[in-house]
Amino acid sequence: MANEITYAITFIISLVVSTVIIYIVTKLFGEKEGIGRAFLAAIIGAIVYSVSYFLFGTGWLAAIIGGFVWLLALKGLYDMGWLRALAVAVIIWIMAAIVGLLLPTVTGPL
Repeated sequence: MANEITYAITFIISLVVSTVIIYIVTKLFGEKEGIGRAFLAAIIGAIVYSVSYFLFGTGWLAAIIGGFVWLLALKGLYDMGWLRALAVAVIIWIMAAIVGLLLPTVTGPL
């Protein structure tokens, strides 16, 4: 039971962090959509990668397929072209990697 609660809390925290990162990056690119659209993009990303890793295992193939499908989702959600969606996705991935390196080192109640 404790593991399930820990996983749920970790998922919620990562979803909130992803939402904020997506929101900031899309605002930097001049998008008008709000935090709700960023939250939807974060949820879709979580689902896409989960399905991709479930179907193709952990590895490059799953990451590439999941990344491409998430790129399609970004393109559609924000009504942007391929290059702009790719630029947004790359910056989101870079920011998420940086935050991922820093977040586990923050001390707190968890």
